[in-house]
Amino acid sequence: MSKVTVPEIRAGKGGDKIRMITAYDTPTARIADRAGADMILVGDSVANVVLGYADTLAVDVDVMVHHAAAVMRAEPDALVIGDMPWMSFHVSPEQTVLNAARFIREGGVGAVKIEGGRKRLPVIGAVLDAEIPVMGHLGLTPQSVNVMGGYRVQGKEAQAAYELIADARALADAGVFSIVLEGVPDRVARIVTAEVPVPTIGIGAGASCDGQVLVMHDVLGLGAGGYRPKFVRPYASLADDAVEAVGRFFSDVRSGDFPSRDETYHMPDDAFDALERLIEADASGDD
Repeated sequence: MSKVTVPEIRAGKGGDKIRMITAYDTPTARIADRAGADMILVGDSVANVVLGYADTLAVDVDVMVHHAAAVMRAEPDALVIGDMPWMSFHVSPEQTVLNAARFIREGGVGAVKIEGGRKRLPVIGAVLDAEIPVMGHLGLTPQSVNVMGGYRVQGKEAQAAYELIADARALADAGVFSIVLEGVPDRVARIVTAEVPVPTIGIGAGASCDGQVLVMHDVLGLGAGGYRPKFVRPYASLADDAVEAVGRFFSDVRSGDFPSRDETYHMPDDAFDALERLIEADASGDD
């Protein structure tokens, strides 16, 4: 598989469904790439999925660039997108460009993602002017959790849906190469997908989008339990498998079955005999 590029993603509008998943480090990036991902998102969801925070607001550019670089060390063929965290694009267009540039220069990614609609056009335009590709993100935008009053489906009422569609048109006109639609009614996502000339990537937005994305840990069943969004479909139960595996290891340690002779490094007999003579000589000298 050759390296996936931004123009290829843009040209994929209306074609084969685009496959996207999150990754936060080298091992998960390798899994995503071997499975055939078209795009890998280094999501700010690393905050709650990996680092244990309650939401995505806890991570900054330093943290996100750190994880982006780890993903890129897997040398994936997929296009890797760095998720610009809260307060990295809220102050000024100039500061936004500098933050986005860190994802490119230090993180090595091929594009960045910015949450929000028309009010983000000045910063999106500045990043695009700096020759950095931008993915948009509309609907349930996790960085707006406090304004939204929680993680709630967006665009369920007519006016809100109309505004979301207008935001999508504006982002596409500004030059984003794709748009994530999160937590949006399927009929609204269908309208957006039909009206914008760039691919839409759904997460809780129905089947009509040009592609889909999920969090890696949700797909693998590595979550900590508790609430699971309606749109998440686990394809494995690796957390349970991991607990069982580690429990077997502990059991073998307690019983003495681990490590076995084959799992142990051995010293040649002649070398060990020589070592014993050295120790005996030391003991004799002490006397």
